[in-house]
Amino acid sequence: MVAALLVWVLGCAPAPIPDRLPPPLDPTKEGWYGQTVSELQAVNREAGVALSRKDVKKAGALVAQGQPLANRVLAVPRPPLAAMEAAADLDELYGRLLLGRREFGFARQVYQKNLARWKHWQPRTEETERRLREAREAIAECDRRIGAQRPQ
Repeated sequence: MVAALLVWVLGCAPAPIPDRLPPPLDPTKEGWYGQTVSELQAVNREAGVALSRKDVKKAGALVAQGQPLANRVLAVPRPPLAAMEAAADLDELYGRLLLGRREFGFARQVYQKNLARWKHWQPRTEETERRLREAREAIAECDRRIGAQRPQ
């Protein structure tokens, strides 16, 4: 009877907590992630070509097409450098489109995202430093154009 009671009490106890939990899954290692980054890079290349040919309408459509891809690759914790570069390239293209439309304030906001990305990126490399410089230069260009628009 005592043994039965003891078995019953122990049976009601919560399950033991495992000493070691499995590591969380890293979405950047999954197949969809690399493919999405590659798709974004391809969209960026195509939009860059369209913009260089002054096909602003096509470039704008491609930038809009790339935005959900950029959002997806940036939504993971600690996106890798290739994903960050692809998203930054899309924003740089969008900023150039906005400059062409004389929407200097909006272009400045887009370039500001790139500035924040590269200012805080670790580890710093020559490439990330170059991108940081370019973002600062683009913001300065926007500021010059905004200042030129103000009535004297």
